[in-house]
Amino acid sequence: MADDSQESNPQNHQNRRLDVKIGDEELKGRYANLVRVSHTREEFILDFINFVPPQGAVTARVMMSPGHVKRLVRALSENIQRYQGQFGDVTEAPEPQSGGTVN
Repeated sequence: MADDSQESNPQNHQNRRLDVKIGDEELKGRYANLVRVSHTREEFILDFINFVPPQGAVTARVMMSPGHVKRLVRALSENIQRYQGQFGDVTEAPEPQSGGTVN
C-alpha cells in the first residue's frame, strides 16, 4: 500500500506496478484461522493466530495506521466480491469453540 499522489484515480491502481522482495521465511507463509484486532489512537494491531483448542499461538503480528487498515478493508472487500463472482458465495466460518483463552 504505497503512498501515491494520484491515488484518487482508480485507473492508477490498475496500471501501476510495485516491485516487492520477499524473503524465504515470509514466502512460506503462516497459517491463521483466527485474527485478534486491537487498536490505539495511532495504530491497529492484527494478531494472526493458529487456534487449536485448547489454546492458540500468534503466528504473525501486523501493525498498521488506521488509514492503511481502511484501505485494507476496502481491498479485501473488493477481492471477496471478485472471488465470489468466479467461485460462488463464501460462507462465513463459525466462531471457534474455546476451552480457554487465546494468549
